[in-house]
Amino acid sequence: METQTASTRPKADAGRNPVFPFRNPMADKPTLRQVFETEESPLLRFAYGLVGQRETAEDLVQDAFLKLHAHWDDVANPRAWLFKTIRNLALNHLRDHKRETPIETSDDFPSHSPDPDQALGHLEAIGTLQLLVSELDPDDRQLIALKYHENLKYDQISQRTGLSVGNVGYKLHHALKNLADSLRRLGIETAEG
Repeated sequence: METQTASTRPKADAGRNPVFPFRNPMADKPTLRQVFETEESPLLRFAYGLVGQRETAEDLVQDAFLKLHAHWDDVANPRAWLFKTIRNLALNHLRDHKRETPIETSDDFPSHSPDPDQALGHLEAIGTLQLLVSELDPDDRQLIALKYHENLKYDQISQRTGLSVGNVGYKLHHALKNLADSLRRLGIETAEG
């Protein structure tokens, strides 16, 4: 077996080392402005879903972006980081303002059980689920959005995505199973937390 010495090793091209190619993982990271432009609306909807108040949701999103700016160099996945930060800020807000936060009754919160702890558990479960969905593969996120946000049937999803009907069912089944397993690992068994 022939070994290379420093004199027989191929020379690097103008600062590139062909033996150890280096790819900067931060090179694909968007700018803070790009993250703000693409994520502000989804984050506002997420925050509003957690706290139920538009102004508070706006404050939480603003706080999250300020925190992201302060930790920008340390954050590898800004989108997931923002969703997690908003979830934590919202939970802190709800705990700190338990008596001030109106809990509206709806189908999700039956009027016979206006228990704030139960409502908070429900919101935590929803927030956690939204965070987990945001961390899914984009193709799986698309399938879940088509099925549960647009209420499409498998054959309609198949037409939109180009996947076979069987493949749509298979992929959705596994994406939902993984979400359920993740929720169980986090200690969330029901919508009430």
